[in-house]
Amino acid sequence: MAEQVLTDFIRALRSADVRVSTSESIDAARAVKLIGYGDRVLLVDTLRCVLAKSPAEKHTHDRLFDLYFSREALEPPASEESDQSEQEDSAAPIMDALDLIENADETQMAMAMEAAARQAGIADIRFSTQTSYFAQQMVEALDTGALEGEIKAAFGARTEEGTARAEALIEGRKDLFIRARAYAKQAFETFGKGETEKFREEVLTEKAISQLDHYDLARMKPLIAKMAKRLAVKHSRKRHKKNRGQLDVRKTMRANAGFDGVPFDLTWKQTKRDRPKIIAICDVSGSVSKTVRFFLMLLYSLYEAVPDLSAYAFSGNLKDVGEILDADAFDPVMDKIIRRVGQSSTDYGQSLIDFQTDHWDQIDRRTTLIMLGDGRSNNADPRVDIFSAAAARAKRTIWLCPEPPSLWGTGDSEIPRYRPHCSSLKYVTTVKDLERVIDEVLASYN
Repeated sequence: MAEQVLTDFIRALRSADVRVSTSESIDAARAVKLIGYGDRVLLVDTLRCVLAKSPAEKHTHDRLFDLYFSREALEPPASEESDQSEQEDSAAPIMDALDLIENADETQMAMAMEAAARQAGIADIRFSTQTSYFAQQMVEALDTGALEGEIKAAFGARTEEGTARAEALIEGRKDLFIRARAYAKQAFETFGKGETEKFREEVLTEKAISQLDHYDLARMKPLIAKMAKRLAVKHSRKRHKKNRGQLDVRKTMRANAGFDGVPFDLTWKQTKRDRPKIIAICDVSGSVSKTVRFFLMLLYSLYEAVPDLSAYAFSGNLKDVGEILDADAFDPVMDKIIRRVGQSSTDYGQSLIDFQTDHWDQIDRRTTLIMLGDGRSNNADPRVDIFSAAAARAKRTIWLCPEPPSLWGTGDSEIPRYRPHCSSLKYVTTVKDLERVIDEVLASYN
């Protein structure tokens, strides 16, 4: 029971995005074994120190601790027979429903609800709509056979006393369900709420950007911040890894010349990795402005992984917007950019001329050049020659198009003319697509 209590609490933390490693779980188990469950203040302080790292995680930890341990703490059995008693407890509740209604005090009721919840698998609850189902499963786990039989017998007596007893038992049965439902609601807040939020976020990231409504937009900023943090952690870790797979014999011998050739200090061949450098040139005209908003928001949240980042916006003439974009005040700045830059007639050729004139030296062998737009240039000269020259100077050139491939080359779309000069051309329609693209770009530097 002791291990299960802690395991379920860690499970609740992980469902709420608190990162708890296996080693931290082991440390927590050792700490709890030393201090026990009796002192609530000591327990919460200990688990917070072991399991939570950041201020946000500490806040989540304390909230879930209050929820999870709000019932009376039960000291787990410490005898040699504890494993056998745990198995027996998991197979049957402490008291059946009839005994609970007639004889149980609040402590016994809490113990019975705890046993019934474990038997019903309450830690698997994921959605608030499941509370009634799990409450019913808990009541059934309490063995209501004797209770139902007693109710029938009381009604069958056809006396005032029998009817009164039957009605009292029915009220007791209702009270059991109310208690079980309250327990299930609390279990959802503990185990399910974080999973439900993850599910909603997953659905949101897979939803077409063009279909996002005002409510979705309000939820997107913290979601993109999570994506950026995940990418930054992933790729910063990769850059810190050293290539120790191949011994550099020549450098090892030279370094140990003073030790008569005995290789005390080993030298390994290292693969030089470039630091990420990204130049984003974005069409901010009305047709693609939503996609650009989330793409730049994600990029400018990646301070750790992409220190060398430039951004340019255009519809007609091209403007350098990198210096004014700020992840902390992104929305108002982006609104201003779209109003000032995105109102002109779209002209890809002119934007490329402007880039060549004013920013050409920004491109070098480390640069990943990302173009984001639908490639519709209102029948103006697309200046494919400039784009080709830019692609030749860059490490990679990626074009992100929010229009489906079936529309490429139709009307004034110049995508087929740009395509041969791209390292990759991707159809992006969701925030998840944008995350995958940036993940691939950062991976290319590792």
